[in-house]
Amino acid sequence: MILQNDLLLRTARGELTERVPVWMMRQAGRVLPQYRTVRERAGSFITLAKTPELAAEVTIQPVDAFDVDAAIIFSDILVVPEAMGLPYEMIESRGPVFPATVRNMSDLSHLRVADAESDLGYVLDAIKLTKKELNGRVPLIGFAGAPFTIFCYMTEGKGSKTFSVAKKLLYTDPDFAHALLQQITDSTISYLQAQIRAGVDLVQIFDSWAGILSPEQYRTFSMPYIKQICDLISDVPVTVFAKGAFFARHEIGQLSCDVVGLDWNMDPKESRLLIPDRVLQGNLDPCVLYADFAQIRAEVKQMFDAFGHQHYIANLGHGIYPDTDPDKARCFVDAVKEM
Repeated sequence: MILQNDLLLRTARGELTERVPVWMMRQAGRVLPQYRTVRERAGSFITLAKTPELAAEVTIQPVDAFDVDAAIIFSDILVVPEAMGLPYEMIESRGPVFPATVRNMSDLSHLRVADAESDLGYVLDAIKLTKKELNGRVPLIGFAGAPFTIFCYMTEGKGSKTFSVAKKLLYTDPDFAHALLQQITDSTISYLQAQIRAGVDLVQIFDSWAGILSPEQYRTFSMPYIKQICDLISDVPVTVFAKGAFFARHEIGQLSCDVVGLDWNMDPKESRLLIPDRVLQGNLDPCVLYADFAQIRAEVKQMFDAFGHQHYIANLGHGIYPDTDPDKARCFVDAVKEM
């Protein structure tokens, strides 16, 4: 299918473009009242994510509302551990919770490498339906969590400020940690390859908890597994976003990825020096969108002054917050286009 707007794809491939593309991490539609209507109709977040027609509907909502240059498929990074045999629940005001955890080799024996086609077919169906309904308007982004981030949830059983249980295992049972990380990696590679076959135009790897590791631990327990994924995804551009891993920017830039995502704590000019041969993506603080319209436009201009106008994808430095005013989100997108 020929894309009517392929700006993001051309930029990700390193081409010079007439304008900087813009989209918003994570599910930008969750700030919209029409998203909440669909969410209520579904009854739960997991039902929404597992119903292809509804997932496709909320995937496209931000394209309609904000005129962004890409859609990102509505899903969750935790579908991978569920496909491996570790189901989770999404509890209001608490977030994801795993009734069971994986903390030793015996626990590991109960898991499997996910079969993307059978275990995650609902995501693939949502991708196919979304592509059909987008009808070439903009590219569709697929994604998965980085193996270490998934490891954190599978071992802790829930979110955490420190992920001390997960980090303890890196010190006390590194053999188990590497075994689980490899199983997650194998599942993730299969999953992303299946997303590409289903029709996504780019993929992004979210290492949301990269920043809790020391540089040495990151080189040992995260980077090698992300490298495996990048080395085996070559059909579409790959973005690596490692939140908090400011110390690993140069090394991430050495991976066989096309785009490196930056959070709002990573200086763009310094990052250009550390990662000279990759497209950069980011990095407006999501809290800027609580400011007034003039302040948002001023912050976008400052961001452009730092990043420049080529080899750059405008985005937030992490996911948009659910209580963001949709008009402020639209102001961000419009300001990028006006630059």
